[in-house]
Amino acid sequence: MQELNQAKCGKAGLVKALRMPISFGNFVIAYRLKRSTFFYHLAEKSDKNAEIEQKIAEIYHEHRGNYGYHRITFVLKKIWTINHKKVQAIMPKLRLKGKCKRRKYRSYQGEVGKITANLLKQHFFATQPNEKWVTGVTEFKCAEGKHYLSPIKGLFNGEIIAYDLAESPNFEQVTRVMNQAIARLNGEKPMLHSAQGWQYQMPGFQAICKQNGIIQSMSRKGNCLDNGAMESFFGRLKTECYFDKRFETLAELKQTIHDYIHYYNNERIQVKLKGLSPVAYRTQSLN
Repeated sequence: MQELNQAKCGKAGLVKALRMPISFGNFVIAYRLKRSTFFYHLAEKSDKNAEIEQKIAEIYHEHRGNYGYHRITFVLKKIWTINHKKVQAIMPKLRLKGKCKRRKYRSYQGEVGKITANLLKQHFFATQPNEKWVTGVTEFKCAEGKHYLSPIKGLFNGEIIAYDLAESPNFEQVTRVMNQAIARLNGEKPMLHSAQGWQYQMPGFQAICKQNGIIQSMSRKGNCLDNGAMESFFGRLKTECYFDKRFETLAELKQTIHDYIHYYNNERIQVKLKGLSPVAYRTQSLN
């Protein structure tokens, strides 16, 4: 009993902190607590934990299981002071688990054109919009056949600034997505990094870059880490909206990808963006 410091902790603090084997009767007598006060604080703690657990489950299901404990913690911090370790401990109790990545289609078909140097060198950050872009192509399958996604991602905020879906990974596809991205430029001359896919080696593609002041960069042969920022998006997209589903039609698959990219840009928060979505981060930085 002497180890407890009543003056320092206060009555309510003692109720919450006490873990020593002591009878209820001796405790309330020694610390002159009313029975109602004792049970009030126990109930208060229990109610708050239940409220936190309920909110964690709501956030998890609202984002279709795409948020792990880091992102859920960011959302909860707008309501309570809470540590990510507590969220991490609670999620397994609720049988909630973040999704893990898989991989992947490759567009490399050998040297069919000009290979450019790796200028990006895995520096996946930018200080302003349209300073650095990354691109690539990935494959999706459904009962009706295959579809290919070609996006361009800005490294300032991770936003997908342009994308195109096609039934084959052809030159026309990368031309369309480049025209979308170029339309967003306002005098900037970004670096565009890709793997050594045959599309990006074509003279026509390299001419588009040159005509618009875009500096082309390519990964080293066989080194997927050199385009890690793009591969990370592909892995995340497929993990969160594709791998655990079966699509019967191409139309259904396309709509799912369209919806996910809108969600990714406008709603899905990122830890490195201070708990904001890519569009919200860009908007805040420009204001």
